[in-house]
Amino acid sequence: MLNLFSQHILSKLDFLKNARLVVAISGGIDSVVLAYLCKELNFDFALAHCNFSLRGKESDYDEDFVVDFGEQLEVEVFTQRFDTEAYAKQNKRSIQMAARELRYDWFKDLASQMNFDHVLTAHHADDNLETFLINFTRGTGLNGLTGIPMINDNIVRPLLPFSREIIEAFANENNIEWREDSSNSTRKYLRNKLRHEVVPILKEINPQLIDSFQNTLENLSDTADIVKESLNAVAKRAIVEIDENGVSYKISEFKKVNNSRAYLFEMFKNFGFTEWNDIVNLLDAETGKYVQSKAHRLTKHRGFLILTNASHFELVSESHMINDLSPIESPLGRLSFVLVSESSNNSENSIYVDKEKLVFPLEFRLWKRGDVFCPIGMKGSKKVSKYLKDEKLNPSEKENTWVITSNHKIVWVVGKRADERFKVEIKTINILKIQLK
Repeated sequence: MLNLFSQHILSKLDFLKNARLVVAISGGIDSVVLAYLCKELNFDFALAHCNFSLRGKESDYDEDFVVDFGEQLEVEVFTQRFDTEAYAKQNKRSIQMAARELRYDWFKDLASQMNFDHVLTAHHADDNLETFLINFTRGTGLNGLTGIPMINDNIVRPLLPFSREIIEAFANENNIEWREDSSNSTRKYLRNKLRHEVVPILKEINPQLIDSFQNTLENLSDTADIVKESLNAVAKRAIVEIDENGVSYKISEFKKVNNSRAYLFEMFKNFGFTEWNDIVNLLDAETGKYVQSKAHRLTKHRGFLILTNASHFELVSESHMINDLSPIESPLGRLSFVLVSESSNNSENSIYVDKEKLVFPLEFRLWKRGDVFCPIGMKGSKKVSKYLKDEKLNPSEKENTWVITSNHKIVWVVGKRADERFKVEIKTINILKIQLK
């Protein structure tokens, strides 16, 4: 196995040879063998062990074993203890998910603080098969069937091509000691059920299961590359604008492809959406219709789909009261109020008003249905909703439009239009400049 591992590093992970590495080690056979192989190849590495405090003294014995093993290899050992159960309860996570989050967060911090280039984990081919089966049973797209990535940011998994059988044989041949985790034998977790009950049957049916599975992964990965290339081509044509309000996509580009639903799924699957038929229906829906996930909203606006963070649409009930001419910090920026000797033309970010026409306190708030103002330079009044529609603002821009009012009368549709009733006239004595920065 050592020769095969060395060849694998040379062909796929050559950058590890000159990097500073930390090996995630539990004390189990997989991570112990990985550390042993890294030592044989003279890698510059340290060990990092997580004690999740879930198995009493057994967890402590694992930690002691790793410390002793590090001394044998003559490498530095970092250990960290967690109250995993408390973390899981506080963050409403399963124990497995809590342990995963704690583990990878610590690895990230450790790599940053100690200047490690990469974190090595001991995932192998059988782990990959189990992950494939878990995703398959829960329902997934193509990406969920392409297996664990060998490289994911600074996480590297050098043992992925090797089966558990090969790893065990290598450990036995080299008299390598390791710790057995008693929780691995329980059927409580889905992964363990698959490992102990399903995978053995599959291997009985096909003794070359792992090799066949590796070939399947390669084929699926090739297919995923083709899908990604096609998706990027459609995205390049469809995306017409990216700004602070969101991303705008041309609907016509989705209608040109043979399977709109498939492209919509691949384009938006990472934003938490689940109602894919509703998203397809947005292509022919009326302007203003939308589908929302916990974190995002996809809105139909004329010939476009607009993807925004859901936070853009959380109406703020709290208004900001302006009691004097002191500047205030607002969701849009800094609002300042300065008396000036003469006025200039109003602009997008500043207006000039007659201070004597204002009644303090002023109110700074989101516009609401029923708001009416008198656009400066025009005769008569106009509903703010009609004004925003005429300005052809998209839904996100509409929802995030703010106004300043005096005695319930709109002084300024902020960033857009001032009100005629408060404009500076020849007889104006005190000119107030209101500016948004």
